[in-house]
Amino acid sequence: MNELEPFLADNYEQTAAKRQSDKDYASLREEMLKGLRKALGEFACAPDMSVTVLEKKEFDDYIRERIALRTSGHLSMPVYMLTPKNKAGLKPAAIAVHGHGYGSREIVGLTADGAEDTETPGIHQHFALQLVRRGFKVFAPEIVGFGDRMLESDREKGLRSSCNTLSRHLLMSGRTLAGLRVHETLQLLKLIHTDPDVDAGRIGMMGFSGGGLIAAYASALDERVKATVLCGFTNTFKKSILAVDHCIDNYIPGILDIAELPDLIGLIAPRALFIESGANDRIFPEDGTREAIARLKEIYAGMQAADQLDEDIFEGAHEISGRRSYDWLAKTLIE
Repeated sequence: MNELEPFLADNYEQTAAKRQSDKDYASLREEMLKGLRKALGEFACAPDMSVTVLEKKEFDDYIRERIALRTSGHLSMPVYMLTPKNKAGLKPAAIAVHGHGYGSREIVGLTADGAEDTETPGIHQHFALQLVRRGFKVFAPEIVGFGDRMLESDREKGLRSSCNTLSRHLLMSGRTLAGLRVHETLQLLKLIHTDPDVDAGRIGMMGFSGGGLIAAYASALDERVKATVLCGFTNTFKKSILAVDHCIDNYIPGILDIAELPDLIGLIAPRALFIESGANDRIFPEDGTREAIARLKEIYAGMQAADQLDEDIFEGAHEISGRRSYDWLAKTLIE
């Protein structure tokens, strides 16, 4: 008899039992936020957050620029900045966070080599373009480990990302790749908050898959994000991250000691949150998504913010739909 399956099941239940408390969710929020920050790991901020303009191109309805933002002493993060032409005055902003693929080019309408993509969009649906055309000034960061930010040694091996190599090095020093990505996203948020072209009170975030993880934790940790869309990510640890073979960047030591995933996402409450997921998503299964949504409804109701939570489970796989999420974000922050 193989005893490993019951061992793992018991490990999960014992961890869940340890974090049970007589305190209600609201009173545990600060404790969970502190635990999340610690689990992700600490990263030093850049002393000057310098910005360099890399390229610029104008289209009929928006301007596309690429900048490089210094996020730490050794790292600069390329960011596509899409500015709508037909939006006068201060603009609402949206951080668009891509998932696994070839990087930020995949969501701004470009191919992997930087050419204009004239083919049918893939699972990312060029969603940064969808947002700029709804009036957002969009910031699409190149997440470390993808696209131009892969290690050359991994690129030479023909790998699609540097998630594994980066995670191994960071875990050995008590930090996580998820933490580095959240850190850089929060550095970008600081920049956006001071952008003279942006209404600092109307900043949103939309993330898909691994970008959903970044958007969820960054939004939980920084209240300057007023509305968040999570696509192809919301689930429970038990039914997705621990039940399916995910990329190593999803695994954060000690995170189960703090809370289950829906409770961590619930730290965004009472701010606006939209959950989008495909009914046939094999890595974030529908039953886990529905369980997470049910828990989030309890959290939002408990904070008298039930009207700030919405969801759409569409007929599709692990992909962005956008059939309701784009307009929801625009309605929440623009209309």
